Amino acid sequence: MDRVERTYLQVAAFVDGLVAAGVRHACVSPGSRSSPLALLLGRHPAIRIWIHLDERSSGYFALGLAKVSREPVAILCTSGTAAANLLPAVVEARYGRVPLVVLTADRPPELRDAGAPQTIDQLRLYGPHAKWFVDVPVFGGREPDERYAHALASRAVTTARTPPAGPVHLNFPFREPLVPAPGAIPAFGTPTTSPHPAAPSPRSPDAGAIARIADQLLGDPRGLIVCGPQDDPDLPAAMAGLARATGFPILADPLSLARCGSHDRGLVVDAYDALLRDTPTRGALEPQVVMRVGAPPTSKALMTYLAEHAGARQVQVAGEQGWNDPDFVGSEAVDGDPRLVVDALTLAVRERRPAPDGDDWADRWRDLDRRARAGLTAWLARVDEPFEGSAIAALAAALPDGATLYVGNSMPIRDLDAFVGGSRRKVRFAANRGASGIDGVLSSALGASVASDGPLALAIGDVSFLHDLGGLAAAKRHGLRATVLLLNNDGGGIFNVLPVAEHEQFEALFGTPHGLDFSAVGDLFGVTFRRPEGRAELRAEIAASLEGNGVTVIEVRTERARNVALHREAQQAVRAALAGGPARVANLAGVAR
Repeated sequence: MDRVERTYLQVAAFVDGLVAAGVRHACVSPGSRSSPLALLLGRHPAIRIWIHLDERSSGYFALGLAKVSREPVAILCTSGTAAANLLPAVVEARYGRVPLVVLTADRPPELRDAGAPQTIDQLRLYGPHAKWFVDVPVFGGREPDERYAHALASRAVTTARTPPAGPVHLNFPFREPLVPAPGAIPAFGTPTTSPHPAAPSPRSPDAGAIARIADQLLGDPRGLIVCGPQDDPDLPAAMAGLARATGFPILADPLSLARCGSHDRGLVVDAYDALLRDTPTRGALEPQVVMRVGAPPTSKALMTYLAEHAGARQVQVAGEQGWNDPDFVGSEAVDGDPRLVVDALTLAVRERRPAPDGDDWADRWRDLDRRARAGLTAWLARVDEPFEGSAIAALAAALPDGATLYVGNSMPIRDLDAFVGGSRRKVRFAANRGASGIDGVLSSALGASVASDGPLALAIGDVSFLHDLGGLAAAKRHGLRATVLLLNNDGGGIFNVLPVAEHEQFEALFGTPHGLDFSAVGDLFGVTFRRPEGRAELRAEIAASLEGNGVTVIEVRTERARNVALHREAQQAVRAALAGGPARVANLAGVAR
């Protein structure tokens, strides 16, 4: 047996190890040096290959697929700048706690720093953003053998999925010749049906900490549960149980999975962003204790509120998300799997007292939430011009049970938070909030469409869309299905709401208008392009796209300055709604005392 044949036997053992550990998807970009891995990944009957011409799009596609499926996805690329193009997705996966297995091909050690083409220093290329790095020994010799290769794959996948989940990086140097005779490539047998190696069991919380915090919750009637972005589908039901036991409202970020679904939503508050922008309301609703679960919430108004009430006892459930307290107002953190922590607290509270009776604090939160949401809904119904908030609300309202709505950063995620209320439909909201970049969002959503139980929709701004335009090539190649709501305000709309908008150089340096006509994407990428006029036509196009096949890009053109003005009008409508009725804001001072 020659060296090439031994190389392929060892690579085959590695690929078999990936499959045995649970990998079912691999995103592959073309390249010569990565041929051994590409050929064997492509031959394994249990792995589906997703070909991407651009490594950056490939990385984000894998990230979206892994995020929604909650299973590790492999990424393969060749050496040099190809590997460097995966860095943004690796960074997002690290901070977003998404399991990725990154496989980069490389020149053998003797060709490094020797002028060989397409050769860069790939050792620890992703630095601290990779949970684990291995510069794999050159395959093809008698050592390492197939057992090492199989074990390496198993450890890589297990490390990627072990909390906190994240990316691992294996760098594979290969010597030429890279390809054996066609008949010499090993064949795989029947895919393994044995369970993949389990990640370590979720960490149980300390019983003493649970008892102490339960006593605090019982002693402070003005409490809140703040649920930020997180990915555990079982956590919302657990949170609802704790809310019933304590009587505390749940302020549910759209990415918390708690805003929508069949769990008990009686104490879920979803219009907090709007009502907490009202200064008298924010000042009057003074909490005594706050339970914080998940990553920091999207809403700046909510974060400001928590910072203003730093005197409250704020308990962070650390868990996989780690310590998330950018305003440094946390009193303590309790470690352990968040669902186990919440379940333990619920049991401890119930053991100490029965379910609470009607509570004035919770009733006032619910009343304010209903009126704020009603004010927003009524105002949106009156808006008879293009508005990004109403477009996202229309898209969310049209989604059926089981759908996924991916949202871009900057304004789309904020408009989702503000203008889309909860429902009993099982609709999942997702976004790249690990590092909160605008790059790769289109590819992430397309990757998520593979794992979504129902149709996939994406709300994205024009600059972010341009950033990842090449990602549409994968949609055509793989026959993907998605509804893309393109919010085109001809530039960086988020900057119009910031203080820098008052400076004379704003438009050139921050507004950055591009003046591009996106209708050409239809012919270029084989997608359907629509530019509806008015609300009725927008809703009709959304409905048709959700029922149809392929990718439809629905463009809504807005004007940045007018969009800012409409957001201010919306907040005025909320203030009017909060000021009226039996629970006037002026009466809230009694709650705070």
